[in-house]
Amino acid sequence: MGLFIAQLLTGLANAGALFMVASGLSLIFGVTRIVNFAHGSFYMLGAYIGYTLMQVLPGAVGFWGAILLAGIAVGVIGMLVEILVLRPIYRAPELFQLVATFGVILVVQDLALMVWGPDDLLGPRAPGLRGVVRIMGEPIPKYDIALLVITPFVALALWYLITKTRVGILVRAATQDREMVGALGVNQAWLFTGVFALGCALAGLGGALQLPKGGADLLMDFNILTAVFVVVVIGGMGSLPGAYLAAVIISVLNVFGVTYLPQSTLVLMFVVMVLVLMVRPYGLFGREEVAGEHGQVGEPERPIKPAGLQVRLLVAAGVAALAALPLFGSNFTQVLATDILIFCLFAASLHFLLGLGGMVSFGHAAYFGGGAYVAALLVTHADTPMELAFLLAPIGAGMAAIIIGWICLRLTGVYFAMLTLAFAQLLWSLVFQWGEVTGGDDGLLSIWPAPWLSGTTAYYYFALVLSVGGILFLRHVAHSPFGYALRAARDSERQAEATGIDTRRVRMFAFAFAGMMAGLAGGLFVFSKGSIFPNELEITRSFDALIVVFLGGVKTLSGGIVGGAFFKGVEDMLTRYEYWRLAMGLLIIFVVIVAPDGIVGTLRKLAERAGLLRRAEDET
Repeated sequence: MGLFIAQLLTGLANAGALFMVASGLSLIFGVTRIVNFAHGSFYMLGAYIGYTLMQVLPGAVGFWGAILLAGIAVGVIGMLVEILVLRPIYRAPELFQLVATFGVILVVQDLALMVWGPDDLLGPRAPGLRGVVRIMGEPIPKYDIALLVITPFVALALWYLITKTRVGILVRAATQDREMVGALGVNQAWLFTGVFALGCALAGLGGALQLPKGGADLLMDFNILTAVFVVVVIGGMGSLPGAYLAAVIISVLNVFGVTYLPQSTLVLMFVVMVLVLMVRPYGLFGREEVAGEHGQVGEPERPIKPAGLQVRLLVAAGVAALAALPLFGSNFTQVLATDILIFCLFAASLHFLLGLGGMVSFGHAAYFGGGAYVAALLVTHADTPMELAFLLAPIGAGMAAIIIGWICLRLTGVYFAMLTLAFAQLLWSLVFQWGEVTGGDDGLLSIWPAPWLSGTTAYYYFALVLSVGGILFLRHVAHSPFGYALRAARDSERQAEATGIDTRRVRMFAFAFAGMMAGLAGGLFVFSKGSIFPNELEITRSFDALIVVFLGGVKTLSGGIVGGAFFKGVEDMLTRYEYWRLAMGLLIIFVVIVAPDGIVGTLRKLAERAGLLRRAEDET
């Protein structure tokens, strides 16, 4: 009994920092509809700034003062980020802001590396709270007891702010109908800025508060980001009580999971999220999401048409140049071009799902990595010929997409996106922990192509034909009756059903088809590299594809391809330098601000203004 109580109290103490970070993210999304990928970065900044202040300010007053000052400092930084980076792109397509927040992540990563160095920092002990107290014979750190007291006070302060003040009334009103708030004369720009600053301050406060328990390191932003999103979704987007309850549930279950079921710790919170969303599609205390329809923010989306002569000639010239690459390029150039082609196919498959179907998937890497693992497992354990293993890779990925899509398509919006992430993480955990079959963290090696494709040039042409062919096939499907039915289901589900379209079946087929094409890219990838590791299934791989789709232009058919080529090409050039993330992040932020329609959309507008492209020939 004593051990049970000790574990329960530890879980409640861990929930404190998690709740503060999650409550900030919930507020930001509820008011601004920004999916803030950089929220973990503000949490990390709070830890580092708090550590620095604790080295300067003495005693107990200095310790607690440093925590408060760290939260305030991070709030100010968040305000500057909102004004300088996010405010200029609020009228961009829905979720486009997540590209900017991804750039912020990269910038903060390298700035923290430059200022505090690569070594982990051990947080100081809280004055007067060193040591433990014993409850029923079990030791409980005194600082955990302090967190048990502090967290409810923070929650009560937030409750008072939201329910009893004029600012809180405006925040609640904006959460329910921000357009009406603007129509009533409220300055939405400063409301958004204030809420974003408050959310970032809460994240910074959470980072500083956990210093005595975990210290500060350069990976803590990504380590907490997934857990924070899970907590917010389980509790209900925009619900502070829901965030508090979900933080308690996840933290307590993790503590008990470590003790009684250690192998479950990697996926336990995702299992909980799947179960909750299947019973409560909008979280414990959430309500049905009322977000703008995809692609309908700002300028209305233009009808898609087959490519005009100008673009066809341009594409033909590009394919001819790629075909001639081995004649003047080195082996390294061919390998790099192969990587870019494969990534472009992967990004194009996600763009098909996102741009045409309006389905934002945070777990698309499950099918890319899944296809790669299908081929690798067949070669390793069944001695399957490369040709057959490669053929089965997209089929296996498509079957996984059918199973996952059947469950996920019950939901919409961010809840759908997070459920796809949950299944991707479940698949990653299976691959990571089933070492005797998948190789675990060591991966699967010696997965080489057949002898007739063993040369660099031969495999380059193989990847070129299949990648370009896959991309053209995706475009062909987009222009088919099925593609138009998918767009109809995205734009107006009720009207589409009234015309006889089975929207759920159309989305199901689209989800499976996109998964198959991602699996095709995964099959090309594994035989290109000769190995596969669990990191190809991780959330970062899904986010890479998501970022390039928005970067290229979500309202264009070629956005994923151009975005993928741009991202991979720039990444290869910048990763040779020490602080490449800083340069990459600043470049992404710059592109997002000057080209809010994406690279392709902006170039198209410039070409139309210059008279190089007629508006009626919109084919990109």
